[in-house]
Amino acid sequence: MAEITNFIFKNYGNIEKINQNVIRGLFGMQLEASFNRIIKEDLDRGLELLAKELKMEIKVHYQEPNRLPNIAILISNEDHCILKILESYHKKELKSKIPLIIGSSNVLKPIADKYNIPFYVIDHKDQIEAEGEILKLFQEYNIDMVILARYMRILTPNFVWRYPNKIINIHPSLLPAFPGAYAYVQAYERGAKIVGCTAHFVTEDLDQGPIICQKSFNVMDTDNIDSIKNKGKKLESETLLNAIKLALEGKLEVYWGKVHVKKNRKRK
Repeated sequence: MAEITNFIFKNYGNIEKINQNVIRGLFGMQLEASFNRIIKEDLDRGLELLAKELKMEIKVHYQEPNRLPNIAILISNEDHCILKILESYHKKELKSKIPLIIGSSNVLKPIADKYNIPFYVIDHKDQIEAEGEILKLFQEYNIDMVILARYMRILTPNFVWRYPNKIINIHPSLLPAFPGAYAYVQAYERGAKIVGCTAHFVTEDLDQGPIICQKSFNVMDTDNIDSIKNKGKKLESETLLNAIKLALEGKLEVYWGKVHVKKNRKRK
């Protein structure tokens, strides 16, 4: 930490945020710094040499002002969330770019093709190997934010740590109740009267990340598992899209493990 912060200081940078932790034996640190003037080539070269000296991996991500953020969307086989997002994106309702979509299978590739968005299939059984390929693409496309649109694979701490409060997931239940992939079935079997979904930031603790927004619906006596699932899918896509918009508009702040939504100031 001392070596890296000293390097930033010598390059006339101002440290805005810094956080470090050790998770399952893996040391990680995020540092956010601002510069009045910067030569990227010199900074990259210096950090590359420092990484070799420390025998560590150092990745640099530049967030220039006035640049639309780049979003990566990870999907599996369910299409309701990705369809809602791309429909909104096509209408220019999202203040972002979507330069790529990554699928754990090629089932939903036709959707990406319809919107002329590059689609990559990364289906390695080994998740660490898969994430290695994903991270290479993220670096190539300069990804700022990650959306899990029903991506049915568990991300490792090594992946999540790189994008603190930048990975948004949708979970089919009102967390923390009924966690897991069969939340709607559990809710139905337990006779739940209210079922919903949760959009949250992803942390190393799986579905325990800070909650962005939640929506719910009442379960009627006439409902069955299929009708609950159908209602739930519609709500999932709406809730996830709402969370994405809030994040892109810069309305979300996370502190003490809780998401706070900034309110618009009324003009006098």
